[in-house]
Amino acid sequence: MKRTAFVFPGQGSQEVGMGKEMYEAYPSVKRLFDEADKALGFSLTTLMFEGPAEELTKTENAQPALLLNSVAINQVLKEQGVTPSMTAGHSLGEYSALVASGSLDPLEAVKLVHLRGKLMEEAYPTGKGTMAAVLGLNQENIEDVIKDFDGELAVDLANINCPGQIVISGTKQGVEEASDKLNEAGAKRVIPLNVSGPFHSRLMKPASADFSDHLSKTEVRDAEVPVYANVTASPVIEAETIEKLLVEQLYSPVRFQQILEAFVEEDVDAIIEVGHGKVLSGLVRKVKRRMKTFNVQNPETLQDFIQWYKEDS
Repeated sequence: MKRTAFVFPGQGSQEVGMGKEMYEAYPSVKRLFDEADKALGFSLTTLMFEGPAEELTKTENAQPALLLNSVAINQVLKEQGVTPSMTAGHSLGEYSALVASGSLDPLEAVKLVHLRGKLMEEAYPTGKGTMAAVLGLNQENIEDVIKDFDGELAVDLANINCPGQIVISGTKQGVEEASDKLNEAGAKRVIPLNVSGPFHSRLMKPASADFSDHLSKTEVRDAEVPVYANVTASPVIEAETIEKLLVEQLYSPVRFQQILEAFVEEDVDAIIEVGHGKVLSGLVRKVKRRMKTFNVQNPETLQDFIQWYKEDS
């Protein structure tokens, strides 16, 4: 049997129309979407298929939409006899990975990330925090530049995505001043991101306390398949540890490059991006150019992957 790692996209990959082809092609996907609408008390499905894009992009909507889409596709893969050897997700995508690994119930996860999105939006005043992608500098260089940024200029590492692509997060003024210094330090570019808050920074700690209370009321089970956590880039199975790391994830950097390097060390046959877009597949290629990757987001790409998976196995 082929060894695969499933990775699940995070916020920013949403797009109006995502999931519609799978919804129309597979009864189990339609059933899950309909159940999610009931669980949330509004039609997330309509928002995903028809927009408007501005509404879908709101954190409290984008997060459950992306998760629902990913876990529905994963469900079809499971029906086709495909089980990953390990999973991971980028930020929000970690919740999809936990569903795929049997740690979270799909509908409980949809409700949980809807709430998570609201708490993240409310954690810091709108427009006062931001993020920026730093291209062409390594982690040590960036840490050296931002180490003294504190208080009203607080800036932290947020996403360590791949060699030469790291995201910083913090107060708007702090990120702007840090961007200037990072350009002076030799960054190829520093690109402001269109986000509503300083995610994965110390400024998210107020949200983590409220989120922890709600998470404690959600059933989190031991994972059946190892999930590589964003906070540690290490595999985790125990429910208690999963809960602890999900709370820390809100204000800690996403160590996605290290997760992908760990998958390469585990000698998987392919890394499969399960969900909308190809962002993570692109990161895989920057970590290990020759790693076989698939993006499964519609019936056509699903069948392409299934064909490969069942060859000689």
